[in-house]
Amino acid sequence: MERSDLLQQRLRKLGLHGLCSRFDEIEKEPWVETMIAIEEEERARRSLERRIRRAKIGSFKPMADFDWDWPTKIDREAIEDLFSLSFLAEGANVVLVGPNGVGKSTIAANLAHQALLEGHRVLAVHATDLLNDLSRQDTSTALARRLRRYTQPTLLLIEELGYLSYDTRLGDLLFEVVSRRHAQRSTILTTNLPFSAWNEIFPSSTSVTAMVDRLVHKAEILTIEGGSYRLREAKERAARKAAERAKKKKRDPGDDRRTKPK
Repeated sequence: MERSDLLQQRLRKLGLHGLCSRFDEIEKEPWVETMIAIEEEERARRSLERRIRRAKIGSFKPMADFDWDWPTKIDREAIEDLFSLSFLAEGANVVLVGPNGVGKSTIAANLAHQALLEGHRVLAVHATDLLNDLSRQDTSTALARRLRRYTQPTLLLIEELGYLSYDTRLGDLLFEVVSRRHAQRSTILTTNLPFSAWNEIFPSSTSVTAMVDRLVHKAEILTIEGGSYRLREAKERAARKAAERAKKKKRDPGDDRRTKPK
């Protein structure tokens, strides 16, 4: 494509129709390409900020700070491969299984953020918040509209499924979300329970088997084992604070002096 055609294409994409209509006058101006580049960069920045805000990922630890040596079982190579985001092109899912505090949420949040940086539409939500939100819709029209909120993003991150149990209606609502996204859009799900125990999450729902079937179809299922990293950090913080207090006490021995009797 010639330079002239490329510049006009970029102007049209930016919606700068006034400049397009007078392109013959401005084509050879030295500021044209710079102006287009500045506008493209600013729009990309605002778009990213807007998508990050709407995604509701929240704060998270970057993967650069992730302690790979802490879990007793983790497939680092498979997890790092996920950051190519090739699973999004396939409409495949990612299921991170493991106990509390082993890093499932950190990995999931970083994947969601990477997808945002690559221009994808992302939404993160806790499982209970998603199900309660859907169950509050009091008409079929309202429910259909709300379902679109969870089925349209390129990537949906559902956090912490398995810590609570839900009734039949909530199980059916999650099945509806999973079913509508199946093989078209990707879902990342973090859970503390293997699929074989999902009847504990939805004890009365008949759709559990069908929901699991759709989730595991074209899915990366990664199990992480180990103790809670948050508990480790809490213990380290307590030890650090105790050491600081002991150091301060040693530095200021006068604080322990009792008032001498008169």
